[in-house]
Amino acid sequence: MSEGRRWRVEESVLVRAAPERAYRAISDVRRMAGFSPECVGVWVHGRGPVTRGTRFTGFNRKGPWLWFTDCRVVRAEEGRDFAFRVTSFGLPIALWGYRFAAEEGGTRVTEYWQDLRTGRAGRPAELLGFFTGTRAPVRHAANTAGMRATLGRLKEALEG
Repeated sequence: MSEGRRWRVEESVLVRAAPERAYRAISDVRRMAGFSPECVGVWVHGRGPVTRGTRFTGFNRKGPWLWFTDCRVVRAEEGRDFAFRVTSFGLPIALWGYRFAAEEGGTRVTEYWQDLRTGRAGRPAELLGFFTGTRAPVRHAANTAGMRATLGRLKEALEG
């Protein structure tokens, strides 16, 4: 029996680092290939720090599948929240983000994802799942596993 489609998922981990340090590691999107099991590289449009409005292209791989996405940073609050909207060929795909909350012993980092392929406008974007090796109705399961890997690698990098 398969689980129904989920439009939002999130995972979190406690890391022994200040919120600002964890934020800097994630908001430097050029480092994402070192954390994410799907991301193999990022090209940032323009120079300077990654802030709200910054555009970047993510290059991703899953098994034999290779694809790219266009991303725009929509939230960049140092030590608190970092999020970007993902599109492909102009079609809305997802919102990815990270929240940072100080706790005793470090920072709770929560990675979240929201599927934006909704309604009639989202149907053409769902076809893009063919090129990523994961159909839209079950993408949340792949993303949950990917988040756990990403957060584990982030924790290792910040605590190692």
